[in-house]
Amino acid sequence: MNLNILATKQEVATVFSEYFAELVATNETLHIALSGGSTPKIVFDHLAETYTTAIDWSKVHLYWGDERCVPPEDDESNYKMTVTHLLQKVNIPEENIHRILGEENPTTEAIRYGKVLGSQLPLVANVPQFDLVILGMGDDGHTASIFPHEITLWDADDNCVVATHPDSGQQRVSITGKVINAAKEVAFLVTGTGKAPKVKAIVELGNETYPAALVAPISGQLHWFLDRDAASEIIS
Repeated sequence: MNLNILATKQEVATVFSEYFAELVATNETLHIALSGGSTPKIVFDHLAETYTTAIDWSKVHLYWGDERCVPPEDDESNYKMTVTHLLQKVNIPEENIHRILGEENPTTEAIRYGKVLGSQLPLVANVPQFDLVILGMGDDGHTASIFPHEITLWDADDNCVVATHPDSGQQRVSITGKVINAAKEVAFLVTGTGKAPKVKAIVELGNETYPAALVAPISGQLHWFLDRDAASEIIS
């Protein structure tokens, strides 16, 4: 585990973007699963402002680790957030964008998107392999859209599953644990004091009642990008 503890959210965005740019520069093609949430917004803004031309975006293929089952123009859509904060500001080919169709039937879409991953990504032991999976973590320790009350979905045989938010009941399509852990690299982006207790429980104590604690890429390349607020209970 590689811990990067930065002073502020903006520094998280800066350091992660440097890491991201280096990955793009050293690969001919890069297949990346994106995360939703507030921290990726800051990261996407920084990438758009600082790396508009410094990154060869034609090499980058974008996917989503999870998506809310809403239309792409809905304010809750992870895809819409990415369009607003990144895609409309950089020159990435349309055919390189592989979105989850949140407006479709969730069960049907989970099957379809699982097949997309299987056809677009290299397979390792019959599991699609991303070059990079970007993850967030909720205050409840969930990641992607695998929540503690549905933690058994982590070990599903399928590439994608339909998950349900524990409070709103909203359905979501999410990649599963085997896909996350097959990735060449996995990076958590976590900021804010609300995340500090779960960061301690997962990073320091390895509490596997939280889905984020089950992230253990076979490659060993697991990176955490934390601000000091999120890391406050694991630093002195």
